[in-house]
Amino acid sequence: MRVNPFYISNLAGSLNQTQVSIQKLSAQVSSGVSINAPSDNPVGAGRNVLLASQIQRDDSFTETAASVTGQLQVSDSALGSVVSQLTTAISLAMSANNGTMSESNVKSVSSQLAGILSEVQALANTSYQGQYLFAGSKTDTVPFTTSNAASPGVTSYSGDSGVNNIELPNGQKIQLNVPGNQIFLGSGGNSVFGALNALIADYSSGTVDIKQAAQDTANLNTALNYVSQQRVTVDGSINQLTAASQSIESEKTQLITAQTNLIQADLPTISTQLALAETRQTALINLIAQLESATNSLFSKM
Repeated sequence: MRVNPFYISNLAGSLNQTQVSIQKLSAQVSSGVSINAPSDNPVGAGRNVLLASQIQRDDSFTETAASVTGQLQVSDSALGSVVSQLTTAISLAMSANNGTMSESNVKSVSSQLAGILSEVQALANTSYQGQYLFAGSKTDTVPFTTSNAASPGVTSYSGDSGVNNIELPNGQKIQLNVPGNQIFLGSGGNSVFGALNALIADYSSGTVDIKQAAQDTANLNTALNYVSQQRVTVDGSINQLTAASQSIESEKTQLITAQTNLIQADLPTISTQLALAETRQTALINLIAQLESATNSLFSKM
């Protein structure tokens, strides 16, 4: 009687494949995912890489959006305070323009306006996380300084006219700032600092040129309205960014669901397959052992 030794080799090959299958199924049970290596599912693995990249992109945008939303909110708050300060300044100027104030009271108005100018300048120099909000693209530069070497004083701008944007994953851009020269210097009668410096000078001597002071007050009122218009731009950007962030969060949720459905292991099915593979492994080991024993016994009698 002759025994084919290759039969045992074939069984050993089947045993090796079964052990590989057991390792793969065990890894899926342990990790809870069905794709632990590209070879598990090449198409699914490629799709998973794409989904992970999209989720990472959305995470990156969400993180950036949270930071710049804070920046816009601080800008909006600063401009709201500027509006309040300028409203007070106009009220003081109108009181001084009625011609009934004493010289000392007129000088007091000038001093109060000087305090308001300092406060407005501080607001115009607001920074957020080390970046000046109203310096255009020169965010590391203090934008406004005032010189009182002459009368009226002169407030200078050291920023630029750069506009910063954030780009959404779909390519849309949202404006993140309004340059300080556009808000506070404007043109002609729109200059906040020009009008404030002029009014401080108008009342500094205690006597009032009513016509000139009235014109400078009107200029400040125009500048106030102009600041309010620029604030609308900031508010619009906040609303756009909020809507975009909500949309991206919704997209991210859908991507995570798709990724989970793609790679999540069907544990009941895999557990059954693992049990069958382990049973097959035990049967193959026993069969090979029996055949090897029979073969050795036959060869020992030849």
